[in-house]
Amino acid sequence: GVLHEDLRLLLDTALPPKRKKVVLGVGDAKMGAAVLEELGVQCQTGGVVAELMRGIRLHFSALVRGLTAQSAAKAQLGLGHSYSRAKVKFNVHRVDNMIIQSISLLDQLDKDINTFSMRVREWYGYHFPELIKIVPENSMYCRVAKFIGNRRELSEESLEGLEEIVMDSAKAQAILEASRSSMGMDISPLDLINIESFSRRVISLSDYRKGLQEYLRSKMSQVAPSLSALIGEVVGARLISHAGSLTNLAKYPASTVQILGAEKALFRALKTRGNTPKYGLIFHSTFIGRAAAKNKGRISRYLANKCTIASRIDCFSEVPTSVFGDKLREQVEERLAFYETGEPPRKNLEVMKEAVVEANEVVAEVKRRQEKKEKKRKKREKRRLEALAAAAEEPAENSVMETEENDVGAKKKKKKKKQQQPEESEAEAEPEENGVEEEEEEPLPKKKRKVMVEPEQQEEEEEKKKKKKKKKKAVAQD
Repeated sequence: GVLHEDLRLLLDTALPPKRKKVVLGVGDAKMGAAVLEELGVQCQTGGVVAELMRGIRLHFSALVRGLTAQSAAKAQLGLGHSYSRAKVKFNVHRVDNMIIQSISLLDQLDKDINTFSMRVREWYGYHFPELIKIVPENSMYCRVAKFIGNRRELSEESLEGLEEIVMDSAKAQAILEASRSSMGMDISPLDLINIESFSRRVISLSDYRKGLQEYLRSKMSQVAPSLSALIGEVVGARLISHAGSLTNLAKYPASTVQILGAEKALFRALKTRGNTPKYGLIFHSTFIGRAAAKNKGRISRYLANKCTIASRIDCFSEVPTSVFGDKLREQVEERLAFYETGEPPRKNLEVMKEAVVEANEVVAEVKRRQEKKEKKRKKREKRRLEALAAAAEEPAENSVMETEENDVGAKKKKKKKKQQQPEESEAEAEPEENGVEEEEEEPLPKKKRKVMVEPEQQEEEEEKKKKKKKKKKAVAQD
């Protein structure tokens, strides 16, 4: 809906300043609408314009100087790629593809873990058949089988480890007593190793399933918080997966959401002219299970309405929050109470007004936090850049300082030699010429200053003066 900056600049430079009466010929109606909205220029599409645009596109390389057909084809391909990337580019925190994949993997893991657990039960049941009745839960059975191994080696010392696994001292004692009087066959150490390794795999799969469920819960709280607050994370994720995306679910009417997942029963009922199903995937929510048999259809219809509202709020709101989902859940609870006790629920208008006020407060708080995070991020980035700049400047400064220190050290050595030579000659010539020595000692500080200021120029002059002094001293000694 927003005109591209390059196209806007091109039209601004190509069109005359007074363009109120200008009519552009545009091949695409959407582009014409965008130009009219952004620049206020009337655009004409269809008819002769389409033929003209087709001819221009066909002979575009001949009309523009320096443009070959090959480069024009590359430009068209690049434009198509950039358009596709712009369409596919979404906010990474609100991508529902991850929810669809994770809920599909969760269902597959449930099937696989059940199948593998039954295999462990059957395999280890030859050795310890009484354990199945004591520990009916699949993952716990695998843990106990891995812990026990050979039932003949089970003793009072391993009772504490059993209690930690089964979380019940009476059940652990029952396992110990059953192992002593079991009717199972003996088993070889190699078979036990294989059973334990397979049990370990099943335990790791069940642990991974728990982590995946936590990931799904956190992802649903980011993508569809209202829907997950209303109907639960797993059922909401199944609705999104069945619809294909959160946007598709938001486009569905409430009657479709109600029977989503019961398509076979619906078409069978239409074919046989029987009763149509009352609910599909939303049957797994707690509301329909808590309702009476005569009210299940009514509460499922009401729940489907609220799910549609929640999915639309999640899909089209800039900052999704769970406020509306909590309010919608309260409404479903009140409707359940109304079916059971006859207590009238609140009106939808009152509830939505309260939800809008609370949601505005939450959104303002979220935006405030985001601004703070952005400021902190910018400060950290600025400090990092300053540190990098300082680190880059330090080596250069160190090299300059080293060269300066070397120069100063060499100059100091030269000065010391120069001062030692006049002192020796002065000590020899003290009784003869005191006035000459005083005249020569006075300008020493000036020489020092000159050496510090202009060292390169002073070296030659000092050498000449040394030669002159030596000649004078030789003459004075003679």
